[in-house]
Amino acid sequence: MTAASTRRIVIAGGGTAGWMAAAALANALGDAIDLTLVESDAIGTIGVGESTIPPIALFNRLLGINEAEFMRATQATFKLGIKFDNWKEVGSTYFHSFGATGKDHWTAGFQHFWLHGLTQGHKHSYDDYCLELKAALDGKFAHLPNDRMNYAYQLDSALYAAFLRRRAEGEGTKRVEGRIVSVELDGESGNIAALVLDRDRRIEGDLFIDCTGFRALLIEGALHAGFDDWTHWLPCDSAIALQTASVRPPVPYTRAIAHDSGWQWRIPLQHRQGNGIVYCSRYLTEDAALERLLGSVEGEVLTPPNRIRYTTGVRRRQWHRNCVAVGLSGGFMEPLESTSIHLIQRAVLRLIRMLPGGSISPRDVAEFNEQQFTDMEQIRDFLILHYTVTERRDSPFWRHCAALPRPDTLDQKIELFRETGRVFRKNEELFAENSWVQVMMGQGIVPQTYHPIATKLRAEELDGLLTMLRDGVAKTVAGLPGHQDYIARYCGTAQEAAA
Repeated sequence: MTAASTRRIVIAGGGTAGWMAAAALANALGDAIDLTLVESDAIGTIGVGESTIPPIALFNRLLGINEAEFMRATQATFKLGIKFDNWKEVGSTYFHSFGATGKDHWTAGFQHFWLHGLTQGHKHSYDDYCLELKAALDGKFAHLPNDRMNYAYQLDSALYAAFLRRRAEGEGTKRVEGRIVSVELDGESGNIAALVLDRDRRIEGDLFIDCTGFRALLIEGALHAGFDDWTHWLPCDSAIALQTASVRPPVPYTRAIAHDSGWQWRIPLQHRQGNGIVYCSRYLTEDAALERLLGSVEGEVLTPPNRIRYTTGVRRRQWHRNCVAVGLSGGFMEPLESTSIHLIQRAVLRLIRMLPGGSISPRDVAEFNEQQFTDMEQIRDFLILHYTVTERRDSPFWRHCAALPRPDTLDQKIELFRETGRVFRKNEELFAENSWVQVMMGQGIVPQTYHPIATKLRAEELDGLLTMLRDGVAKTVAGLPGHQDYIARYCGTAQEAAA
């Protein structure tokens, strides 16, 4: 095969996954590839991935996207983390922020110094040492010098897909409207040769990207890549989403509110609020879930309920032959930690880095699949933590969750922290030490010991350190503008900015 043999790239499906792939490929490679995206206006998208995590800012910067323009186009707000209600027990609350807490030492994380402080009479919460957490709960935000505030976005995913479509088409992506009728395989190689569309049209390609969502028409329907079901660890299998009118200024965080059979989300945007309920159909019927959701939302309901059934798990081979699965076709992690768009981003950027110049290398394929699986396995463990480390026993669902087996990889992380207060990040793991610390302590795990380096500080030195860090956070938060006011000035509509 020649170097031109992978030049024709065909993306099957639009939505967030398809247009993120198209925009990134077109921006990075331009005329070096012939890029076509096939989608049908008659086929809807899931469209509920509205809460993101900080790496999306890097993705946008790589594409040369102006942040204020992007936020106006997607009606986005800033996000500093996720507020978890009723997870440890009914009535409990904790916050998973995007920032660092306190100040780490090279030998040990800040939690060790804070834990030692508790034994010395210090009463302040671990939360008081995190800038992003305190700013979020105070409803404040601003861009700070030296990128001192870590943030993501809450956005309208349909508007984000449309925004990226305009950019991708402006950089040479060809969009073909049509429904995929079948996938034509090469009889000799077994690779995908073409997509067959309605009205007897064929779209040939060298490399195909499957963005057809849960249907996985190419990677599974045609190539039978296989799927590992993870519902024995993550039992929720259903969701209902709807949008409501805003009734108050948007806060800079997403809410995840546990209920007796799962949890609900609230995601505030500039122009509306996204709402949804995630549940296990073994313990809650669809009608009861919808009734519960409608009974808890705020503001006028703007859209019909979007009912979603899913199976948590991962495609065994996300790159198989000449097809790469991106987005839901590659697997599904429920949106508890807002990782859906991030997994699209990781797959797209990884594919660009490993894009074949000539024939597809089995080594590339194996490496891609291993890295993708590792990403999803690590996210899986973080999600399982929320369900299995809990004091809730108030419903059959939570009693089921408390009895669930945990992967050995997660057990090691939990027990290491419980015994020593330590967390180690492996293989460019998405969630850093502070994320694990905040969630594990929020779910009720208190370390039994801490690193001896913390005892090296004399009492007055420890007191001075903790006071300095806590006061620094409080002073910075006090000087921040309100989140809504900042959005109006930075990326709101002209009318809002003038108000």
